[in-house]
Amino acid sequence: MLTIAVLGTLDTKGDEHSFVADCIRKAGHQALLIDVGTNGPPTVAPAFTRDHVLEAEAADAPKNTQPMLASALDRGQAIGRMANAVPHFVKRLVHQGRIDGIIALGGSGGTSIATAAMRALPLGFPKVMVSTMAGKDVSAYVDISDIVMIPSIVDVSGINRISADVFTRAAAVVVALA
Repeated sequence: MLTIAVLGTLDTKGDEHSFVADCIRKAGHQALLIDVGTNGPPTVAPAFTRDHVLEAEAADAPKNTQPMLASALDRGQAIGRMANAVPHFVKRLVHQGRIDGIIALGGSGGTSIATAAMRALPLGFPKVMVSTMAGKDVSAYVDISDIVMIPSIVDVSGINRISADVFTRAAAVVVALA
């Protein structure tokens, strides 16, 4: 049985990430929801909270003591802070053998955070990003990594007949890669 990390901004896209986690479970595998949201509380219960993510960064780089939530920082600062923290966390999960792949969904902010995590992972480790940004130049998100970028076709905002199809197929891709 594989364990796939489902990483996302669960404060704004919790239902969508939960849908993907359910697809992974229906395929007979485990899904670990990881919250990297920067606004309000998550709308679904994560296996790992944003505090877990920030604690991993603090353990690796204890000098950073800034507040996290966008209410304390502007949106860009909050996204930047989480994008700096999340690679520390996911690298630990991979090193400990706790995950076999990673998938995320997002708009510009979620894509920035998730791909920062994915770029920190080894070449060949399964990484799938479903993004509203995938129809544009994705070089800043992918850089020199092997992230599979899948266009979301519609906004990552709710489950409808199009998003359900895209999310289901993306879940199948990360499972197949793992």
